[in-house]
Amino acid sequence: MSAAADILRTCAPTVGLSPDLVPFPREGTLAERLSACPFLMAPMAGVSDAAYRIMARAGGASLAYTEMVSVAGLHYGGEKTWELVDPQDPEPDIAVQLFGSKPDQFREAVAAVSERLGSRLVLVDVNMACPVPKVVRKGEGSALLDAPELAAGIVRACLAEAKVPVTVKIRRGRTGAHEVAPEFARAMEQAGVSAVAVHGRYGDQLYRGEADWGAVRRVAAAVSVPVIGSGDVRGPQEAARMLAETGATAVMVARGTYGNPWVFGDARRVLGGEVVAAPTPERRLAALRMHVRLLDATGAHLARARSLAGWYLRGLPNAASLRDRAVRCESLDEYLELFDEASGRMATTDAR
Repeated sequence: MSAAADILRTCAPTVGLSPDLVPFPREGTLAERLSACPFLMAPMAGVSDAAYRIMARAGGASLAYTEMVSVAGLHYGGEKTWELVDPQDPEPDIAVQLFGSKPDQFREAVAAVSERLGSRLVLVDVNMACPVPKVVRKGEGSALLDAPELAAGIVRACLAEAKVPVTVKIRRGRTGAHEVAPEFARAMEQAGVSAVAVHGRYGDQLYRGEADWGAVRRVAAAVSVPVIGSGDVRGPQEAARMLAETGATAVMVARGTYGNPWVFGDARRVLGGEVVAAPTPERRLAALRMHVRLLDATGAHLARARSLAGWYLRGLPNAASLRDRAVRCESLDEYLELFDEASGRMATTDAR
């Protein structure tokens, strides 16, 4: 048993997470599988590493995506790029998101990823949504929304090598002047994608303003493949509501996972009519401790724990002081000492 698997087994039950990570269904169409398992952890650059994915799956995510992976990086053979792709024990399976602009590199990447991951690969997603300027300037990410023929060629290149479904993630459009998502989604369906994920902002909005869930609804009405909704799903209530209001088959949760791996299981309970309570401060602190231990066990850079601390500790007593101290931690032992001290203070306060 790996160190990460042992942490999951021993810590998950104490923080309301599952020690058993359920594989994504393999039987049935992708639409049937998404409908049965609709709450997914979105790909997030600089966030969705193995530790993050394990926490999300333990919290009830039906599937978790890698960070977006450069097909050029895979083409030029960088082992650092492969670190973004490889699932780690105890992950049962994974969805890999690729980005780039050259169909031949996508074809090569899908062949390599398929061979390397084998049966643990559930699907390949093509990022046509990233709004970050340095990505868009290269004709990648949301820039592809202005190049539907190239985008379709990328999809066909992926399908030539894929043994699993190929999907795309898009936005409403490149700029706020023109929504292209429904028409673009139809073109991707004709190219052969098995699903379309839609984020309800334009590329030039970045992450400002509000996501328009109406864009998800319009895409769902325009295509026959399943649509995965994305944008401003900040908690379990929003996740369930997006399913109910947009016609989406499934929902990607991104920033709503920050400090909240329970959001997926809670969303399923809300969908079933239950009322869910927010995790207690004690549970959030214990989950942060588990998450940071997973970072260490999976070989991730512990600097990522600083962001985690900000998310899990938000709203807790003395949160600002704890975050400031977390920023100065340099080793796992220093983080654990800080969390134990904070836990002891909580227990003392509760006893008064």
